[in-house]
Amino acid sequence: MSHHIVKFENVSYQYPDGTKAIRNVSFLITHGESVGIVGANGSGKTTLLMHLNGYVLPTEGTINIGDIILNKSTRQEIRKKVGLVFQNPDDQLFMPTVYEDVAFGPINLGMDEERVKEKVKEALTLVNCYELKDKPPHHLSGGQKRAVAIATVISMDPDILAMDEPSSNLDPKSRRYLINLLKNFKHTKIIASHDLDLILDVCERCIVLKDGSIVADGDAKDLLSDRQLLESNNLELPLSLQK
Repeated sequence: MSHHIVKFENVSYQYPDGTKAIRNVSFLITHGESVGIVGANGSGKTTLLMHLNGYVLPTEGTINIGDIILNKSTRQEIRKKVGLVFQNPDDQLFMPTVYEDVAFGPINLGMDEERVKEKVKEALTLVNCYELKDKPPHHLSGGQKRAVAIATVISMDPDILAMDEPSSNLDPKSRRYLINLLKNFKHTKIIASHDLDLILDVCERCIVLKDGSIVADGDAKDLLSDRQLLESNNLELPLSLQK
């Protein structure tokens, strides 16, 4: 399933103010992989995610999503393949009701009214929020907003699900629900987070970033139990491994 592949080749990105956020990054993610992106603040995690569906384009290097090379003319096509869930759900929820937010993507993909209804019901049921469909998003709890933001993305049937700090500002119950939800997704998943316990729970593979460069890429359990590696990159062992 080549359309599920994410391939970065020697990708660098420099912001207009001269800040180098990504430096010569290369990796391959294949169908069905769950990959955690970890690193201290400023390591480049969010910038890397924003490349996945063309919110930013590389200054150097190439990105392939499936068989398509990412550029200005292909990013609309790539956004059908990659669903990006932002760190702040309020950046993703802007319609008067939950139903309209989740329907927005399918409508813009050209689905007819019946198909839109099906996709909204499927997505909201999957995140256990169908009963919220008529509520205004700003009346939801933090955990509900997060779940609905995920539904807005999966209603478009992406091949790849990318998430930026999905557990931030969640209470323990909502966080556990999110982890269980992610475990049951069959998508290729790319998750950037400071929550190393979530990465340990959800991802088989982990990429460690420092100053925009990859310093480690391998089995999540191995890397996230390596105290020396984590401390040298301003990270701590996951709480579940601290004895």
